[in-house]
Amino acid sequence: MYDVLLLIFVFTGFAGAVLAQDEFDSDVLPTSTGDLTMTFIGHGTLMFRFDGKVIHVDPWAKLADYTELPKADLILITHEHRDHLDPAAIRTLRTPNTVILHSASCAEKVQDGTILTNGQSTTALGIDVKAVPAYNIRHKRDTGKPFHPPRVGNGYILTFGDKRVYVAGDTENTPEMKGLEHIDVAFLPLNLPYTMTPEMVADAARAFKPRILYPYHYGDTDPGRLVELLKDTAIDVRVRRLR
Repeated sequence: MYDVLLLIFVFTGFAGAVLAQDEFDSDVLPTSTGDLTMTFIGHGTLMFRFDGKVIHVDPWAKLADYTELPKADLILITHEHRDHLDPAAIRTLRTPNTVILHSASCAEKVQDGTILTNGQSTTALGIDVKAVPAYNIRHKRDTGKPFHPPRVGNGYILTFGDKRVYVAGDTENTPEMKGLEHIDVAFLPLNLPYTMTPEMVADAARAFKPRILYPYHYGDTDPGRLVELLKDTAIDVRVRRLR
């Protein structure tokens, strides 16, 4: 079923997918102040274009030749793990005017960025950005330490016109996530053992009810299971190339 969703991207009030630069697919989301183009680079890596601005989220040079992609007006880094924080990709994308927002755990590797701690909000280039806690509750290393400890990583809610987009980062279905409201688009991680099972993603989605849900960072976990779990809801689960 979810293979069909790769080809059919129609949802009330939302536009379908368009071909992005080279091999990357994009979806276009209409907002009250213009279209938001969401480009799926892969894994936990995204690119947004809105109102003439380019926003890169967790750019990773393993996934793309960033010399071929637009320079960044804004870069968001969720946490310090190498598949989310890639100094080489940041160097390629940044200009003297690029704004970089990141969690405190990234400070040693990111020059001239601005730290956002869990719960903090700011406005960058006219875009409201809020940092949401991102952490593990269940999944832990052999040492007993969570893969992503509390109060370290961020997810982000970005406001584009009248639409709110939530990029969760590496996290589980935390109380903070389940308490979110008015989320139009959510990118939720589906990658064992580091983040969530399909059942955990479905639990969170049923709680905060995003209009559109993209499983991302899903590795070898089957996103079709999530489609099945949410088939009786109004949530539009869209599977893209975000392994």
